[in-house]
Amino acid sequence: MRITTTVTIEGMLAVHAASAVYTALAGVDGIITADVKMGRATIEHDGRATHEQIADAIEVAGYRVTDMRDERRLPLL
Repeated sequence: MRITTTVTIEGMLAVHAASAVYTALAGVDGIITADVKMGRATIEHDGRATHEQIADAIEVAGYRVTDMRDERRLPLL
């Protein structure tokens, strides 16, 4: 099962912020892809990445998570 987590991020004020968040998320086990834009990240993962791990990685990059939502997708048969 793949899960898409959409994260709203506070404090991303410069272009380098997206790169910093992307790099921080790369260290979280289970993340398959991350699309990071100013103030938002869309993360696809296999379920091993918890909300806490994602938020911690973003906070290490210097930003704060204000909202996080999951969308679960079952594999196509």
